Amino acid sequence: MWLAVPAAAQQRSKKQPTKSTKAKPRTAARTARPKSKAQLERERLANLRQIQQTSQALNQTQEKKKVSLGQLHVITEKLTVKKQVIQGISTQLQGIETNVHQTAKQVLQTQQTLSELKAEYARLLYTASKTASGFNQLMFLFAADSFNQFALRLRYIRQYTEERQRQAARIMGAQYRLHEQLTGLTQQQQRKSRLLSSQLNENKNLLTLKSKEDEMVQQLSQQEQGLRQELEEHRRSVVRLDNLIAERVREEIARAARAARLAAKREAALAAARTARAAAARRAAAPSPRREPDAPASANAAESDNATAAPESDAPETAAEAAADRRAVRVALTPETALLSSSFAGNRGRLPWPVGRGFISQRFGRHPHPVLKNVTVENRGVDIQTGAGEAVRACFDGKVLTIANIAGMNTIVMIQHGDFFTVYAKLRSVNVHEGQRVSAREVIGTVATDGEGTSEVQFQVWHNSANLNPESWLGHR
Repeated sequence: MWLAVPAAAQQRSKKQPTKSTKAKPRTAARTARPKSKAQLERERLANLRQIQQTSQALNQTQEKKKVSLGQLHVITEKLTVKKQVIQGISTQLQGIETNVHQTAKQVLQTQQTLSELKAEYARLLYTASKTASGFNQLMFLFAADSFNQFALRLRYIRQYTEERQRQAARIMGAQYRLHEQLTGLTQQQQRKSRLLSSQLNENKNLLTLKSKEDEMVQQLSQQEQGLRQELEEHRRSVVRLDNLIAERVREEIARAARAARLAAKREAALAAARTARAAAARRAAAPSPRREPDAPASANAAESDNATAAPESDAPETAAEAAADRRAVRVALTPETALLSSSFAGNRGRLPWPVGRGFISQRFGRHPHPVLKNVTVENRGVDIQTGAGEAVRACFDGKVLTIANIAGMNTIVMIQHGDFFTVYAKLRSVNVHEGQRVSAREVIGTVATDGEGTSEVQFQVWHNSANLNPESWLGHR
């Protein structure tokens, strides 16, 4: 009988860890890992900054009091960001709903545990009340038949008292956990309520923006003739820019091929001269009975000097050589330019944006016209809409290859990075000159603003003669 309470305590102590350490199914490990609260908050702040920037761009274009494609691009971008904000709120609501469900389950478990602890504590108190007086406890001790039984009964009384104290502490701990869980549940429900209200407001704003976009599309559709004329002018300017880029790339490939060929010729001539000097030195050192006294060793030196003074590389370029240079399809790289090209390629997806703020208003490749039906437009790069007078920066170290003015594209700057080229079009002013070495993030000019109040820069990336998608090269904002 005296071991009944300790045995029950031991049995409960074995059961309790089993509840807390019960294995849970690892289905979450097989699915996509949910975003953390900090990551969702970073995305929310980034979306808010993007909305602020698009609002500034919209105010700039609306100053002209005329609906334009630039305004439509801003509204479309705001719609995209708003959808991302609403999606982020939905993700947070799903997370809160999961947490609320788990917390409610924990509350029920804690309440059940607390009820069991209180019931067991009541049994302990009832049993203790029978021997509450010190006299009863002494009678229980001195009624022992032997000293060993006396020691065991004394140990039983101590364990019984300690168990009651531990049980009281468990009850207090369970009550504290229950209070914490209920408080957390209330906070989560309040946060859920705030997010639902925010989601409702964002949905209303989304509907307003969608209506505004539809209205702009309808107004622009009434200007179909002007839009088609504007599109044709833009196509002509794009063709002029493409021709300029292709011509400059071909010229650079041919120039690099000629430089590599001449360097190879010079190296071959120098090698031949070294071989001639070595042969002359061997002949001078070898004994010869018929050697003329008036044939000094300087004659051999003069012969080798003639070999290096007028190497074959200094000869005029032949038509075949020039044709071979023009047939080259890749930039011949020196060790220095090869290192630069490799470094540029290694930074794919991490290049800085050419402007400090803005958004991509027109993406790379072929896509339908935002207003004109059955009309497809093609973009060789990306158009980044930004603020008026925004500084345009080089995205990587390189050499300014070309600066030119093209109708419809304003001033363009083309920078070479080994066998890669980046193009910055629609600039109002330029701060660099051809042949200048520039570093990453160095300001090369400022963005131009068109007659409709739209300020945007076009950014292109080329690898030799291949046109690449700049979005896969630019880093995250």
